[in-house]
Amino acid sequence: MKFALSHIPDIRFGADEIDNLASHAKGLGAIEKVAVVMDSFLATSGLGKRVEDMLTAEALTVVTYSGFAGEPKLKHIQEATEIARGADLVIGIGGGSALDIAKIVACTAASGEDAMHYALAANPLPRNALKKIMIPTTAGTGSETSATNIFAGPEGKKLWIWGAESKADLVILDPALTVSLPATLTAWCGIDAFIHAFEASTNRNAHAAGKVFGHEAMRLIAATLAEAVKNPANLDARGKVLLGSCYAGVAIDNCGTAIAHNISHAMAGLAPIHHGLATALGFEVSLPWLADADTDDLNEAAKVIGLSRASEIPAFVTKLMDDCGVTRAIPAAFSKFTAADLATEMRATENQPMRRSTIRDVADADLDTFASSIMSMQKEG
Repeated sequence: MKFALSHIPDIRFGADEIDNLASHAKGLGAIEKVAVVMDSFLATSGLGKRVEDMLTAEALTVVTYSGFAGEPKLKHIQEATEIARGADLVIGIGGGSALDIAKIVACTAASGEDAMHYALAANPLPRNALKKIMIPTTAGTGSETSATNIFAGPEGKKLWIWGAESKADLVILDPALTVSLPATLTAWCGIDAFIHAFEASTNRNAHAAGKVFGHEAMRLIAATLAEAVKNPANLDARGKVLLGSCYAGVAIDNCGTAIAHNISHAMAGLAPIHHGLATALGFEVSLPWLADADTDDLNEAAKVIGLSRASEIPAFVTKLMDDCGVTRAIPAAFSKFTAADLATEMRATENQPMRRSTIRDVADADLDTFASSIMSMQKEG
C-alpha cells in the first residue's frame, strides 16, 4: 500500500488554554494586527471582548468580523476579507463556519482575489497566506486541522476551497469553550465527527495512517458523546469528544468522506439545515446498504467500537443517535421539494467526489432510495 499523510498543525489541548492565546499569537512571528472571525452569538457572549482584551494587552491591534450566523456564504467571506486586509494573523473562533471563513480569508486577504477565484480548485491558493490560529468551540467539523473549506456560492450551492495553504498554523483545543453548547448541537456536531471518522476509515481512500486517527476518533466519540450531551459540564467527556472531532478532522483531511456527506451536502443545496443533523440523517438511512458491502475496513471499524461485524453497525448508530436525543426530522422548508429534487442534488457535479469515494458503487437507484427516505421524514416548523 502507498499513501501520503498530510501535515498536522501544531495543537495545544487543555481546559482554559485560550488564556494563552496572546502568547501563542506572538509566537508565530512578527504579528502586529490580528483579524478575529467569530459568529454574532459568540461575539456578544463575552468571549469576543475576552479575546480582544487578551490581544490588546500585548499591544496587538485587533479587528473583528462577526457578521454571520449559520452556514458561511460568499458575502461573509467577502466582508471578512475587507476587514482582514493588512492583518498579519487571522484567528477563527467557533464552529466550522467561523473556522472555514477564517481560513479562506487568510488566503483572500493576502492575495486580493475573491473566494470564487479559488472555488473548486479553479486556481491554486496563494503561498503567502496570513498566519492562522483556529479555536473550535464545537466538537464536530474538524475544520481546525483540515485543508478543506466549504461555503455557499452565489447560487446557494456548497463549494469547496482546498489547499494546504489554508491550513492552520496552530490549533487550540479548549474543552471549556464547548460547555455552553446546547445539547442538540452537541449531539449533531458529535455524530457528524463520528461519521467523519467512520467514512474516512472505510471509504475507497482509506489507508493505514488515516485509520490511526479515524479509529481513535471513533473510540473517543462513541464512548463519551452521550455523556457530553446529558452532562455538559463534564469536562472529561467534553474534552474527549473535542479531541475525537479533531482526530476525525485529520482523518477526513487525508481520506475524505462518502455517501452520508453526499446526502447532507445535497440537502443543504435545497434548504437550510444544520450540517451535523443532515449528515446524521443521511448516515442512518444509507448505513444498512453500506454495511452490506462487508469489507475488511467495515469489519475493522465495527471492532473498534466493540462490535463483531459490520452488519451490527447500523443498530449501534441508531442507538447512539437515540441516546443523544436526535429527532429524525427535517425543517419545514423542505416541504416545497420532492425526493426527485433531492436525488438531483445528490447527482450534482460538486457532490460526486463523495459518491465516488463510497466503498460500494452508488447507482442512481440507490440515490433515489436514500432521497425518498430523507424526504419522508417529519417536517418540523
